[in-house]
Amino acid sequence: MKENKDITKKYGLLTAITMIIGVCIGSGIFFKSDNVLVATGGNILLGVVCFVLAAISIIFGCLTIGELAAHTDKVGGLVSYAELFLNRKIACAMGWFQTFIYYPTISSVVAWIIGVYINILFNLQAGLEFEIIVGYGFLLICFIYNILMPKFGAFIQNSTTFIKLIPLFVLGALGFIFGDPISGLANTDHSVLAGSGWIAALGPIAYSFDGWIVTTSISHEVKNAKKNMPRALMLGPLIILSIYVLYFVGISCYIGPENVMALGDAHVSLAAEKLFGPAFSKAILIFIVISVIGTVNGLVMGYIRMPYSLSLRNGMFPFSKQISKLDDRFQMPINSAICSFLLSTFWMIIHYLCTKYNLLFNSDISEGAVGISYILYTLLYMKVIHMYLNKEIKSKFKGIVCPVLAIIGSIIILSGSLQNKLFILYFLLSVFLFFYSLHYYEKKQKK
Repeated sequence: MKENKDITKKYGLLTAITMIIGVCIGSGIFFKSDNVLVATGGNILLGVVCFVLAAISIIFGCLTIGELAAHTDKVGGLVSYAELFLNRKIACAMGWFQTFIYYPTISSVVAWIIGVYINILFNLQAGLEFEIIVGYGFLLICFIYNILMPKFGAFIQNSTTFIKLIPLFVLGALGFIFGDPISGLANTDHSVLAGSGWIAALGPIAYSFDGWIVTTSISHEVKNAKKNMPRALMLGPLIILSIYVLYFVGISCYIGPENVMALGDAHVSLAAEKLFGPAFSKAILIFIVISVIGTVNGLVMGYIRMPYSLSLRNGMFPFSKQISKLDDRFQMPINSAICSFLLSTFWMIIHYLCTKYNLLFNSDISEGAVGISYILYTLLYMKVIHMYLNKEIKSKFKGIVCPVLAIIGSIIILSGSLQNKLFILYFLLSVFLFFYSLHYYEKKQKK
């Protein structure tokens, strides 16, 4: 792999932590709460259980990946971990999955949510096309300023993370105070538990939790990365789980699960208006828009570096000579960013078509990508167990307990994704991409 010694260490521990929190806590908790309640039949307690089950994957997944992060600060994050601890072929396949499916699908969906909440904020009654155009416009702006002003991108990430916690804490805490959480949690329909439909709640929850792996893509630009990345990967998920449960229970108990399910994404506005009136409702929506902006910013910060990190590795990516160029003025891989933006554009179109014709009931194009990504993470979790058995890792908790629980969490997330009727299409697309990337890599190695 071609090392680039000139990359500036731009980011500190705070940016790494806020990137995890900022990417995970964005639009997901606001526009997926109704999906969770639909899957659990309005059962709030079961929804909380699903949040905790899904949290297993992120909390122990982060702790496990943190062990690998402590051993390297090379360019590429997840790709570097796969290359160093598994093999180059698997690293290539993981990199292609992240570049062509994972990042662009999630980035497109979250950017679209900006348009959704702008529509609600100004009561425009506009259609899907307006929401897509607004989301796509911000995505373009986000790519531009992260290329030309990377430190400004870090500032956006830090500031929006703290701002986005305001509506979550306010609505969650006041929902607990003015609602009836005891009755809400006690109102359990046992018939729902008897079936398996509630497992579908794990899909949208996984989406709400997902994004933590994005932080590893900037690990080579984090100061003292071998210490700060594991710290960030440990603290971030614990903060996220506590905030999610507070908000989900508070909002559901205050306005009632029936209203959350009926109103969908607009339930936030109703809760804010009931608490403080129309003016405060608008303020909360503004906070949410800022929150989603922070999520898109964090995704873009990670994504613009993915083609670049692959192109630095011999035979892993097309047009590697051009894409691996680092602009001297901005210390950014501009061609890599352009490649990422074009792929995001493609998936934004796919998302529009799927949403327009309701091809993914109670889901979107990103949930399948999230489920499949946990299959790939499991390979790294198993490697950590192997490292413990080889005495490369001394702690039983870090070498056995964490990866085993992370694997269990991945299975739970995958079971939720399987409830999506079109998951098989995601899987087949990912398998095709996996084998094609291996073919491409082997072909390049023979030259």
